[in-house]
Formats: sequence, C-alpha cells, structure tokens
Amino acid sequence: MNTKISSQYVTIQGTKIHYLAAGATTAKTVLFLHGASFNAKTWQEIGSLQLLAQKGYRGIAVDLPGYGSSERLSGSNKDFLLELINSLDLNLPILVSPSMSGNYSLPLIANHAEQLSGFVPIAPVGILKFEEQLKGVQLPTLAIWGSNDRLIPVAQADLLLKLMPNAQKVVLENAGHACYMRATDAFHEHLLKFVTLL
Repeated sequence: MNTKISSQYVTIQGTKIHYLAAGATTAKTVLFLHGASFNAKTWQEIGSLQLLAQKGYRGIAVDLPGYGSSERLSGSNKDFLLELINSLDLNLPILVSPSMSGNYSLPLIANHAEQLSGFVPIAPVGILKFEEQLKGVQLPTLAIWGSNDRLIPVAQADLLLKLMPNAQKVVLENAGHACYMRATDAFHEHLLKFVTLL
C-alpha cells in the first residue's frame, strides 16, 4: 500500500523549517525528531511515517535547524519545539526524540509537558543536565534504549524512570545507540502499543 508523504515547510523565528508528513491532519499525531547523523527522511526510510498513517495516525518528521532541508536558526533553540507545535497547530502530539534531539525535547518536557500527550525518548542526550526539572513530570513516557548503547548507558533510562512517575522502559536487544535502525520491527511494535494507549 502506497502511503502519501508530503514534503512541507513552516517558518519558525524567520527560519524555513522542513518536515515530512503522512496521515490525516485530524488524526492523533506522532512528531519525530532525529539524531545528529540523521534527518527527517530517516523516519520515511525505515517506514515509521508510512506505518503510522496506515494505522490511522499522523506522522510528522521534522528536519531540525541546520539539518536536512532546514535552515539554521539565528536565535536560540530554547523555544523552537514549542513554536513548531503551535505553528503546525498540533494538538497534544506524542514526541519521539532520539539522541542529540534531547537538546530540544528535554527543555520542552521540563517546562511545557502539558503540550504533549506522550514522550518517547530514545537514548536522548541531556538527561543529567535536566535531572532537577524532569523530577515529578507526569507525562506518559516510553524510554527506548539499545542493549549495546555505548554512548548513553541504559542506566540513564533507569534514572528517567526514577524521575518521571509515568515512565516505562524498553530495551531492544543486540541494538546500539540508534536502536530503532537496528531493531526497527521491535521499535515499531513498542511505539504503536504506546501510541494506542494514549
């Protein structure tokens, strides 16, 4: 089944930001960020956007500033995600945030968790930096890690579970830091199960 994926732009802080979208605009939305070696297209290449659309959800994958087809921000990254969510008129999306994108997602979770219905951190950077602000955040969270992650140890997933009362953890066996690339089927299975519950 061919799923239509559209390539679009939105202007944030005077900067053109590129994103890919699939699925009905009225459907529950999953917003994908990406790691430093990747971009929005990654989520198309591994089939995440198509899968969500086929299951009745909307998938949006953004090229973070300075990556893929997005321009660099001239100002601060601090409110970028909040502005993106508002500009795209997303109603309580579920945020998927691997690796480097923790620099964007964790400040949002710490200060504006009420803007989301769920959070799927995939070994994000910055947990230790935001430890105090994340304490007690009630947002439903599914922390996904690769068992062989040498960059961000699985112990940081356990720390998230301690900090956030509604967090749970899934470890994908024989997968490294970009575990969703190596164990894609298992990643999709856990993601869909989580999205369905929200």
